Amino acid sequence: MTRMSMTNTPKTATIDDAATIGRTLARAFGDDPMMRWFFPGDASREAGLGRYFTTLFTRQYVHHGVCEYTGSAAAFWVPPGAQDKAVPDAGTIRELSEILGDRAPLFRQAAQEAAAAGPQEPHWYLAVVGADPAAQGRGHGAALLRSGLAKADAAGLPVYLESSTPANLPFYEHFDFAVLGEVQLPGGGPALWSMRRAPRHPADA
Repeated sequence: MTRMSMTNTPKTATIDDAATIGRTLARAFGDDPMMRWFFPGDASREAGLGRYFTTLFTRQYVHHGVCEYTGSAAAFWVPPGAQDKAVPDAGTIRELSEILGDRAPLFRQAAQEAAAAGPQEPHWYLAVVGADPAAQGRGHGAALLRSGLAKADAAGLPVYLESSTPANLPFYEHFDFAVLGEVQLPGGGPALWSMRRAPRHPADA
């Protein structure tokens, strides 16, 4: 087995890492169907995504979630005790609306529909995970995924996520996620797949 390099070893993110994480996730989600729908302008997309992810990180997830990053990827997780707090508050919604411009109403509607369809059982939620395309295939995303899954397994809890990229579903299935359903986002938006992973017990690992 090849030893994982230090550059893709997960580290806990702090507020000082906001700029790096914003840039990394902007590059990671440049081709994501949902992000392309929220930010349709090719020329302005990367800058808009950078502001979007930086805002989510600095206002919500760094305070209430578990945020980790590597040299070329980042992930935001929400443990069960923080799920109410990790929902964007009114100030965050206002800031995101300014960033999204005329796409803001679609964003709010999509967020409401996703929240309404969310699981009722205690769980860990993978809000965001993405790797810079220049570093894909080097284990960055997998390292972050394993780190969060280990925390959920230690608590004996399932993990939920949503993905709008069909090509990513087999990647998650490799980590024992199963598709629960498919939702068509409003306003002609892309499909969104919800996925669940049951907790692994030590004997199953």
